[in-house]
Amino acid sequence: MSQESHEVWHELGLGHNHTHKHEHDDSILEAMPDHTHTHTQTKAVLNRLSRIIGHLESVKRMVESGRDCSEVLVQLAAVGSAVKSVSRVVMKDHIEHCIVDAAKNNDTETLKKLNEAIDRFIK
Repeated sequence: MSQESHEVWHELGLGHNHTHKHEHDDSILEAMPDHTHTHTQTKAVLNRLSRIIGHLESVKRMVESGRDCSEVLVQLAAVGSAVKSVSRVVMKDHIEHCIVDAAKNNDTETLKKLNEAIDRFIK
């Protein structure tokens, strides 16, 4: 499968077999080879991230134009809340798809990596 096709399959949330890397903080987690990788929330996550990016760009313009600090802080809190919200969606989707498969296959390494991701997520 070409890289372009692979990306389209991800954007559409379609299942397919592949090995790829996920980057999280300073570590790289590698998906299981031949693991059917289906995420039902991909499109929604991408839409939310686009809105967050737009909101953050708006906050940057507020700072550049010298807007009141309290207004900027309110908007930064809103961006932070949106990031936490989309993070929860990604985590739930990961648990519903990847972790369920890992548990069925007794894949303790994937379960260990989930625990590490949760530790980083709740800091």
